[in-house]
Amino acid sequence: MLSAMSQKLKYSILTSICGLLLWFGLVSCQAAHSLDNDAKVLHVVNRLSFGATAEQIEQVKSSGIEAYIKAQLAPESIPNSPKLEKNLAKLDTLGMSTHEAYNKYFISQQKRANLSPQEVKQRRQARRVVYHQAVESNLARAISSPHQLQEVMTNFWFNHFNVFARKNNIDLLVSNYENKIRGNSLGNFRDLLGETAKHPAMVIYLDNRLNSAPNSPGARGNARGLNENYARELLELHTLGVDGGYTQDDVVALARILTGWGTIGPQANREGDNGFVFHKNRHDFGDKVFLGKTIKGRGKEEVEEALDMLAAHPSTARFISYKLAQYFVADEPPNSLVEKLASTFQQSQGDIKSVLDTLFHSSEFNDPQYYHQKFKTPQQYLISLVRAADINNPNYNRLRGMLNQLAMPVFLCPTPDGYDNTQGAWLNPDSMLKRISLATAIANGNLNKKDPVDINKIEASLGGNLSAQTKEALAKSPSRLRAALLLGSPEMMYR
Repeated sequence: MLSAMSQKLKYSILTSICGLLLWFGLVSCQAAHSLDNDAKVLHVVNRLSFGATAEQIEQVKSSGIEAYIKAQLAPESIPNSPKLEKNLAKLDTLGMSTHEAYNKYFISQQKRANLSPQEVKQRRQARRVVYHQAVESNLARAISSPHQLQEVMTNFWFNHFNVFARKNNIDLLVSNYENKIRGNSLGNFRDLLGETAKHPAMVIYLDNRLNSAPNSPGARGNARGLNENYARELLELHTLGVDGGYTQDDVVALARILTGWGTIGPQANREGDNGFVFHKNRHDFGDKVFLGKTIKGRGKEEVEEALDMLAAHPSTARFISYKLAQYFVADEPPNSLVEKLASTFQQSQGDIKSVLDTLFHSSEFNDPQYYHQKFKTPQQYLISLVRAADINNPNYNRLRGMLNQLAMPVFLCPTPDGYDNTQGAWLNPDSMLKRISLATAIANGNLNKKDPVDINKIEASLGGNLSAQTKEALAKSPSRLRAALLLGSPEMMYR
């Protein structure tokens, strides 16, 4: 129970911040943007990272914006953080293959029969650690990795190729899946598409392990016929887009191509290709017509041919370009930018670095009208608070709980389209009050053993981008309220 003084303090903070938010109309951060270099530095750092820090801003001012962009596009050129590597090394489940995770933590009916109720409970508790360590790794990298753009793109692509950790055994696979995405997040789109297509997490999530040619020799159990789930999402969400020019006949043809594309069962005593296996006795070996082209029936090579076609398709170039422009520039991105990115995508054969390089050097990305106009998702917001306040070793269990409160738990979006990154999805009175409450808790040391956060570092992380209304509220507030006001300010909620 909060004391009367604590209640009064919390009310004072909420009143001050709500007043600021009402002034901003809960619509957009309209702070004036100068054309000077400081404003551009803040813009670039905010968009290429999970939130600016005072140290990062000074580094970019010193080295120059171009050098910063070039380095972030080549993460191998940036030394790893020894402290981050040391902390990640303590998470002993991160490096496990899918087979190792299954073998150690999956409780089959046969295993359960030989275990006592207490042993089953202990195994379940141990299994939860796998998911919790995956979440901690995700958050720790987003907060502390010097390879900020790589982590931003890992987050972007995970949402694009989303899987739900609570379906079946995906909680045991999600860390391995995210690592596969991270390794390809700045590489070639076709390679990334192939990695997600073959990963057991995706095969399980979108039910392709149940996809079999009707009456095929290997059809059994639930896998007794075509399952179109993955084929449909592969077209609609992963490549062409809903308006990409495909038909229901193409969905059926792709489902037939994908028959037999599955996983090794959890009980299998071998690894296979990271848990992937092609069950040829479930495959439809007939010829198919897909997107107007005849694909000869010959096995798993059919899928590779289909993925090649999808990755090279003009609709894929435009769909991916639209999503990137929306993520990095505006909820309704200018069509001129989408066309530039789509052109680079096709010319470079899906080279993600080339597309991003075009984006970051475009006139649209560098137009001041788009500065500080992207409303942060809950994950972006909370991570940016930790980064701005320079909180070392935050309490990750509490941070995970905060994300749950804000309806954005890591790896737990149940729908295949992933979490949205637009303002309309996250901006509402209830979520704003929750953000303010959590910003107050963080300012009071909730994530760092009650140590007060450094208000000077928070203010420096905002690069002087404070409206007259925010400055006035700060000037009128007691010193103990100022950190909470800054962390909950409109300037901190937009990037």
